[in-house]
Amino acid sequence: MNRKVVSFISCWLAALLLPPPGAHADEFRTPSISATRVEWRAVLDQLQQEITSRPAVAANFTFAGQRRVPATDPRSTPALVQLNAATSPLFPGIARSPIPVLLPFDPASYLDARQGAGPGNLPVARYQADFRAVDLFDAGASGYDAVFSLDPGAGDGMPPRTFAKPVEVQISGSILVYDLADRLGGKGEPVKALAAQFPDIRRVIREGYLRYAFTRFGIPYVVSIQCLDSAPRAKRLACREATPVAERFLKALRIVGGQPSQPRGDIASGFADRPITPAADFSYRPSGDIVAGSGGRRQQGGHADLTAYSQIRFPLEKAPAFAHSQSFARRKAGATADEYPWQDNFCEARSFEVGQCASGYGHQGQDIRPGACPAGSKDGCDPRQQAVVAVRDGIVIRSAQQQAATLQVNTRTEHVRFRYMHMNPSVMDADGLLNGRRVAEGEKIGVVSNYLDHPNGTSRHLHFDVQVFTRDGWLWVNPYTTLVSAYERLIRGRGREIGPEPGPAAAIAHALPDDVLHRIDTHEGGSN
Repeated sequence: MNRKVVSFISCWLAALLLPPPGAHADEFRTPSISATRVEWRAVLDQLQQEITSRPAVAANFTFAGQRRVPATDPRSTPALVQLNAATSPLFPGIARSPIPVLLPFDPASYLDARQGAGPGNLPVARYQADFRAVDLFDAGASGYDAVFSLDPGAGDGMPPRTFAKPVEVQISGSILVYDLADRLGGKGEPVKALAAQFPDIRRVIREGYLRYAFTRFGIPYVVSIQCLDSAPRAKRLACREATPVAERFLKALRIVGGQPSQPRGDIASGFADRPITPAADFSYRPSGDIVAGSGGRRQQGGHADLTAYSQIRFPLEKAPAFAHSQSFARRKAGATADEYPWQDNFCEARSFEVGQCASGYGHQGQDIRPGACPAGSKDGCDPRQQAVVAVRDGIVIRSAQQQAATLQVNTRTEHVRFRYMHMNPSVMDADGLLNGRRVAEGEKIGVVSNYLDHPNGTSRHLHFDVQVFTRDGWLWVNPYTTLVSAYERLIRGRGREIGPEPGPAAAIAHALPDDVLHRIDTHEGGSN
């Protein structure tokens, strides 16, 4: 090869790897994401086996696709097109999934019964292992997510349980897997009762969830139930009671839909876009620099993470806003809660499991306070009505009366979740902020409040956190850098990093009561 050409290529590669002008070694990064490939031939073979269990139904399916068409052309997999058409009334948008949709639903039995009984109101639970009609189903360009519930006493042969509410089971499958430096990743115990159906399945209790992770047709799937690894209680689900529910769910999984799409490539980490112009009054301490002495199990530091996991709209409608601890505060003459610099509190002491924190426990997210209404404000500013907004276009995951609202984004380049806490559940119910609601970026979804089990249960602030999909399921990652980056876009100015703060920390002004610090809410996993 010509020496000039080699030199040009070398310089071009170096330019790609070097930071942009003015960048520093601690520049914010975008996440690294791996893409997987579906073994569609194996999917069709398995589907044919499942469908032929009902000969009357099998006669209506075509498994021989047209030749000389691209593999992603629907004509290449007519059986899947037919299956999607049959199941979409129950699972809307199922054809959008680029991976096989596995659900605890038996399409062959359902279609067979429908042929005999007509399109009347068939009892859906009968065809999905007694799980009631799906609470949430969302299919997008990266995969799908679903939530099902099993009512108390439902399910033939199920052991009796103490927990008095329906057990919610989540399943997710994704073509995209976030690459985390995860010291706990890939662990778990084999499940002999399910090994024939899922040879690589493993069971693990992690971050407050019982999880079953497995690979099928080349794609990672995770079935999970939020639970406590403790004695059964009427109001809190114990993982030992969740186990038979999860395994019933897994044994009932069948191919219900999905459609091939264009192959996806890995997404390399790069430098995140940030404003160039310095902000006049925004400063922040480094990621991982938590209040000294506030870490779980006497850990002094947090988890430094310079990844902006998504380019989001800031979750509060207006600036100024302040990211600070709401459980630990410094005694400092003249200081107020509304002041810069910002400070990370992702790994602040809590009893909630967080794999990225050195202690194994942490806060799971970041506390954010809105600025006070200006003196003499004439723009209608109400300190009790400061708006919380959707950070992206997405779908809401939330059952009635739950304390947390989760917003999920599922696109060709992202599969990520954002959780909001401390808004009043009854108000969210009344506003229709429930499973399946679609919201637009910037849309108002509530107001900053102080609900934690009851009104006035915490200070007035928003808890915000981020989860990404991995081979262990949805894991919490530090949202601090993501929020700094979003706030810079909101104020159209680049913040100034300062610190870490020198010297020993001042005394802790106040901490949460022990009964709060040492509990895990069975639905929310936790924020304070």
